[in-house]
Amino acid sequence: MCRNNLQWHFFKRNLGFLQDGRMFCLSPAVMSWEIIVVLIILFASLASFIAEKVSVDVTAIAVFAALLVISMVSGSPQWPEVGELVEVFANPAPLTIAAMFIISVALEKCGAIELMAQRLGKLTALPYGLFIVALAIGVGGISAFINNTPVVVVFMPVIISLARKMGTPASQLLIPLSYLSIFGGVCTLMGTSTNILMSSIIKDNGQAPLGMFELALVGVPLMVIGTLYLAIMGKKVLPVRETLTAILSEEERKEYITEAYVKQGTELDGMSFGQSGLKRTRGIRLLEIIRDGVALAGDLPSLPLMAGDRLVLACRPTAIVKAREEIGIDFVGERGLDLEPISAHEGAIVEGVIGPMSSIVGKTIREINFRQRYRMVILAVHRRGRNVREKLETLPLDFGDTLLMMGTDKAIENMHSTDDIILLDRPQLPAQDMRRRMPLVIAVIAAMIGAVTFLDVPIFAMAVVAVAVLLLTGTIKPKDAYASIEWRILVLIYGMLGLGLALQDSGATELASSQLVHLVDDFPVSWQPMVMLAFIYLTTSILTELLSNNATVVLMAPVALALGQMLDVDPRPFIIAACIGSSASFATPIGYQTNTYVYGVGGYRFGDFAKVGIPLNILYFIGSMVLIPLFWKF
Repeated sequence: MCRNNLQWHFFKRNLGFLQDGRMFCLSPAVMSWEIIVVLIILFASLASFIAEKVSVDVTAIAVFAALLVISMVSGSPQWPEVGELVEVFANPAPLTIAAMFIISVALEKCGAIELMAQRLGKLTALPYGLFIVALAIGVGGISAFINNTPVVVVFMPVIISLARKMGTPASQLLIPLSYLSIFGGVCTLMGTSTNILMSSIIKDNGQAPLGMFELALVGVPLMVIGTLYLAIMGKKVLPVRETLTAILSEEERKEYITEAYVKQGTELDGMSFGQSGLKRTRGIRLLEIIRDGVALAGDLPSLPLMAGDRLVLACRPTAIVKAREEIGIDFVGERGLDLEPISAHEGAIVEGVIGPMSSIVGKTIREINFRQRYRMVILAVHRRGRNVREKLETLPLDFGDTLLMMGTDKAIENMHSTDDIILLDRPQLPAQDMRRRMPLVIAVIAAMIGAVTFLDVPIFAMAVVAVAVLLLTGTIKPKDAYASIEWRILVLIYGMLGLGLALQDSGATELASSQLVHLVDDFPVSWQPMVMLAFIYLTTSILTELLSNNATVVLMAPVALALGQMLDVDPRPFIIAACIGSSASFATPIGYQTNTYVYGVGGYRFGDFAKVGIPLNILYFIGSMVLIPLFWKF
């Protein structure tokens, strides 16, 4: 490595690898128009990610489009050509991640994750701390080898049920559930998409890819530290929060689903429900209007009623008495009319969370005709630490929203068949018909791990082979395989890979790295790599709390490689630090998808994650600073 006084020289392409069999040095990058433009795009994309006005995948598409437009009009040698940008789609990492989504859902559908979750039911007699340790073994062990989102999805209803048996608030178990899944994902190459992505990026830049269990050298000790922290301090730092059902009074929980019909020749004939006295009676909700045997769609309270319409109502006990006095309606059960009764019994109140791949994300309750579609009524929505009970009809639903719903037992059972909403009040129905496929799925995963570990086969190749075996054997259907892929994450990765390429070609990465190295000039030479290691970890960790972890690792990987080259040390420690920092997201509910899942379900506030997660972030930072230089020398 060449160094001249305060100038740090950097290799032009591929972060300083050999060209024509020799190294050559360049002067530090200057602030060219290419650097200014790419930095504007970078900061605009970061602002969009944080503001969340548009989804992350839309932002990524816009970034890639902007890069393409500049490539077509500029013709600058310091800007990637259109062909270079298109080459990012040849990167195997996103396809590997897509394959891992499919393998994860196969393991979920065969009942393996559910079986592990059910075994925890036998441990409810354990003290809180020992239960957390047992949970860490189960959740962390599974999350080390598959995507952790389905692990948390399957475990959530079980944990809520076990919390009742243990007499422990669910809010003291759900954050640990999310954190433990993160602990496990850090330990292996396939445990999280960020590790797969980092491995692909460094391989493209001449470094050896990450080994299957290379990260376990630091991940396993950190998992032990994190588990002990939650086991010892969990009850003291985790909040006691109410769930959505707790915001209802005892009277509200006893709502009954019943039906009435509109009598002919009364003032209610031709009047809308919103104009009637029924609307003004507290404790009555209109669920459906059935006309000529068909449930009407649209804004039900504003639709004109007709004689013979059947109204499906949710009524509190006291409201039924008042409803009987309303002129123009008769309760079906009281009149003995020749109409088939829909229901006249107590409605069940359940909670559910909207998944990331739900078809109803971004749509309002009115747009999807929620009542008619699911035969359920939404009583309240919990979003980002607050309960929403007003203007629900016009509220666009979002991933991670927790819904408080009421419906008949039949409607609740029917909801088990949809992936749009995951019921929390009762565990999912067991996949008995897929249990016979469990040995095959486990054998496929074990073969993939063995081939990557001992035969040095690329993980991309084995992941594709594994998916092919699962599809050919009918273990998973193609429709379910395609539905399991989180396309938004893949689009985000491709967009960020394009941005990363522009940062390198424009010289922005070179400029930023040279300026960073200047910051350690006053430190002794032997300390400089350690200071930069701490910087890489902290920067990655902070960005992960604010952005997507995949976007963070794409941005930080070139910097980690460049700093290693500029300091004339092995960049491997910086790479490992970026991997750990991009996954160790504990301080906010938005940095990691599983945190977002449990955020609404547990009734948490934003600050709850900071109170529990910041000490854990500090422990992970200290542990990483001790362990990384121990196993990966500078």
